[in-house]
Amino acid sequence: MNWWLIALVIVVVLVFAWYLSTTAGRLDRLHRRIETSTFALDAQLLRRSSVAIELSVAEVLDPASSELIAETAHDARQSIDADVMQRIAAESALSEVLMQALDDVDEVNLLREDPLAADLLDELSASIRRVELCRRFLNDAVLACGQIHEHRLVRWFRLAGHTPVPTTWEMDDRPPQGLGIIGS
Repeated sequence: MNWWLIALVIVVVLVFAWYLSTTAGRLDRLHRRIETSTFALDAQLLRRSSVAIELSVAEVLDPASSELIAETAHDARQSIDADVMQRIAAESALSEVLMQALDDVDEVNLLREDPLAADLLDELSASIRRVELCRRFLNDAVLACGQIHEHRLVRWFRLAGHTPVPTTWEMDDRPPQGLGIIGS
């Protein structure tokens, strides 16, 4: 009869070890997904600011809008080495300036008559959409990781190691109405 009890204890220990192992593996995959999503978001934010700078120097917008877009896009590019909150503020400021400059559908349609402006506006529209998607993927991974971090067993057995709980990237990434972003 004792061997049944020993076998039961061994099975319970093995199942518990399997659970801890799969949970640690899932956490590791989520942290890698967060890291790759962060790199993708960085790349798309840089692309968006680059296209915004190109648009501002193409002489298709009014001088005031061009200057404001160039300045905020430059600030957004410079904030890449800043802390997350400063970077979010700079990127949100660029979104706000783009919304102000490109919110009127009729004006944007007039700009689209110029082939150079049409290409730049299409590229800007695509980069804005990609920023929005990358930010969503990142935030979904962060939320899933945070839910796992909340489990007691994860904390007790330090399955996440010493990695801090990641935070979501909350920025204003609404597209300007005038661009007519596909899929939004």
